[in-house]
Amino acid sequence: MVQRNPRGRRLAARGLWSGAEVVVTFGVVLLLLVVHQLWWTNRQARADARHEVQSLEREWQRPGSEDAGVPSAPPGEGADTDTDAVGEGGGAPAGGARAAAAAAPRWDQAYAVIRIPRLGLTAPVAQGIGKSGVLDKGYVGHYPRTAQPGGAGNFALAGHRNTHGEPFRYINRLRRGDRITVETRERVYTYVVDKTLAQTAARDSGVIAAVPRSNLKPAFGYSEPGSYVTLTTCTPEFTSRYRLVVWGKLAGVQER
Repeated sequence: MVQRNPRGRRLAARGLWSGAEVVVTFGVVLLLLVVHQLWWTNRQARADARHEVQSLEREWQRPGSEDAGVPSAPPGEGADTDTDAVGEGGGAPAGGARAAAAAAPRWDQAYAVIRIPRLGLTAPVAQGIGKSGVLDKGYVGHYPRTAQPGGAGNFALAGHRNTHGEPFRYINRLRRGDRITVETRERVYTYVVDKTLAQTAARDSGVIAAVPRSNLKPAFGYSEPGSYVTLTTCTPEFTSRYRLVVWGKLAGVQER
């Protein structure tokens, strides 16, 4: 006759129950983290970005106010660089800044508004590509040492594809001929989408050069000087392994 061990069974049941509690707790915590990343950061960043756009538009209508002067890069530039950017250390090759049509603002300052009608996108553009100061706020970041809006060279921008407002999530949907407008205090610059590089390495800094051309895929890019805009973000979605690049050319300038 088999003897039962009630105490052993109680201990086993208690162990199973404790294990189940740990698994459920871990699942809830993981779910909350996912909700925070995929929903809350987007909601908060989009609200911040809308508020900044409205603030800029009000400021531009106010007489007598002027943009701040050109900054020097803060200590440790690149330490807070976003993974949606390209180039080693998040920097960019020189070549466009001296011919810029708009003056560079203070570091992390929002100073322009980008609009892409096909995507229904309106977002502030800020100086620099730091995560906490620019991109995680739902802004589009301007690569240091590239041209300013309307300038000769390459006006190069980075933005999140997922989370934190994800302004560049759907730039893969842009097609040749689509309009991109960039508004500053004085002017509205209209660019027209011209070329797309669906995937390249994060280190491919040639895509944001003054004459943009991929260092790794030389068939993609340009060979003549001009006034370009470059949009960069991560690809595939929810990863930071590669970069997606969209290029456009300056098509017109309008005084505000």
